[in-house]
Amino acid sequence: MGALSALEETLENRFDALWARVRDKDPVEVVDALRRECDDNTVVCREGRVMVPNAYDVELVDDIHDRLASHSTHVCQALTDALARHAERKGYEFAGPLAVHVARCPEVPNGRYHVASRVMEHVSVDGFFHATH
Repeated sequence: MGALSALEETLENRFDALWARVRDKDPVEVVDALRRECDDNTVVCREGRVMVPNAYDVELVDDIHDRLASHSTHVCQALTDALARHAERKGYEFAGPLAVHVARCPEVPNGRYHVASRVMEHVSVDGFFHATH
């Protein structure tokens, strides 16, 4: 295992530990949902070029959102980094700059979170953690 892979694994483990403290559910669940959303929305442009959306929304129920609010920049960056690594492994190209937006949502289908994606131009990770949905 290379130095970069070991560093990535360490960062992912720290992120997983954060999620574990916030919720009793498996912390990998949200990252897996982001990966599925990415995989489910691929567009093959030509052989060897697969495009995916670049803006991802993670809606969290109020209590989880409130607990993560003080770590908003780190959470958004960790989710963005995990999704970027997934896309790199799969050979995907994002339709623009990648960002993961975390928002509060009083009701989500599974009672914990909801993930959706879209194509959005000119986005950045900074400022993408909103107090309201």
